[in-house]
Amino acid sequence: MFADESGFYLLPFVCRTYAPKGETPLLRSKLSHEHLSVASGISPAGRLYIQIQDKSFKGTDIVSFLRHLLAHVAGKILVLWDGCPIHRSREVKKFLLEEANGRVWLERIPGYSPDLNPDEGVWNYLKRVGLKNQVFSNLKELGKGLRKAIRSLRSHPHLIQACFAQAGCV
Repeated sequence: MFADESGFYLLPFVCRTYAPKGETPLLRSKLSHEHLSVASGISPAGRLYIQIQDKSFKGTDIVSFLRHLLAHVAGKILVLWDGCPIHRSREVKKFLLEEANGRVWLERIPGYSPDLNPDEGVWNYLKRVGLKNQVFSNLKELGKGLRKAIRSLRSHPHLIQACFAQAGCV
């Protein structure tokens, strides 16, 4: 399983769109640093596991995400992710030693090669397709839009599998 975290901000992701000639569409939104932090894990079978919160991830939140994976995936799990310091936090190390019962193994992807992580394709899809050109006035609306985009992506596992192919993992 490949895992990663990303932030989704209230600022819209503006993409090219169709409009009548001479009538440029405008998206108006307030400048804000408010965001949702999202952790995800994807499997080669096209499964998507998500955890969303309205604050930045810390070590305890990563442990919560790993517990989420253990609750939904049977057997042992190999998690491949980047070298973010929260992945190596005291809380994560303690969880692996005391609670994971040998079911979770973590491996690091080099920081200089995010293109090797197929989960980056999931973020790209959600931002450029699922949420493109949408303006949200608050985090609650953003969360609803994000959950809708996630449900849509989950209903098309071949798109998640295509992320693996794009990263050269198939």
